Amino acid sequence: MEPKLITGNCHSDQRGTLLYNNDFDASLVKRIYIIENKDIQIIRGWQGHQIEQRWFSAILGSFKVQLIQIDNWENPTKELQVYTFIIHAEMLNVLHVPKGYISSIQSLESDSKLLVMADYLLGEIKDEYRFDIDYFKT
Repeated sequence: MEPKLITGNCHSDQRGTLLYNNDFDASLVKRIYIIENKDIQIIRGWQGHQIEQRWFSAILGSFKVQLIQIDNWENPTKELQVYTFIIHAEMLNVLHVPKGYISSIQSLESDSKLLVMADYLLGEIKDEYRFDIDYFKT
């Protein structure tokens, strides 16, 4: 399965603005947290999960999210395909990251906040993988 951007929308009137995403099914979500990078130079990566899937949504600012599907968790190929997504808080877009992917996350604006949703509780499974930021040829 490939990553997919689930497009949200917004409605504005005299009362204000409503952001919504009627196509996102949150029934699998068991845990949520927010990532706020210290500055726009920092890239969080590469980290991911063989079993857990995640969903990302910018709630303030914007982010560049890169994803790689891992072919071998013990010794991955360094030249794997990189999927790149830019997500903005102006729409309630949700990026679905299927199991088997790692991610790198970079804020594109100061004070950006990224909502992360996962389908496993913290500690429910042992499924966290990390690779050096320079490991893959992107």
